[in-house]
Amino acid sequence: MLACISTGEASQQWLGVGELMRAEARDEVEKRLDHYSARARHLAGIDAERVIREGSKADEIQKLIEEDPDISILVLAASIDKKGPGPLVSSLASSRSITIAIPMTIVPGQLTDEELDALA
Repeated sequence: MLACISTGEASQQWLGVGELMRAEARDEVEKRLDHYSARARHLAGIDAERVIREGSKADEIQKLIEEDPDISILVLAASIDKKGPGPLVSSLASSRSITIAIPMTIVPGQLTDEELDALA
């Protein structure tokens, strides 16, 4: 599981304020990863590796895939919003500047846990 912390606003603040913003963002990301890690453990018996990075999501996904040869597939959940699948899915699916050298699976966001199990 990868979580990215946006560094845009924090890097433009005074040093102390920027560091506090980063620490707060990291705490929030760790809580979110705790939640989803517990869910993966409960539903699938999987202890997911957790990675926290600073930067844009698309760039950090690409870097992590390049650095870790054990990653063999990228699974993303599409948004259920009528505006489209979401900015990350749109960015990775259509970008010519980002090259993902592994298969990418986009899962519809409206699927229930039971429907996801049926696909596995």
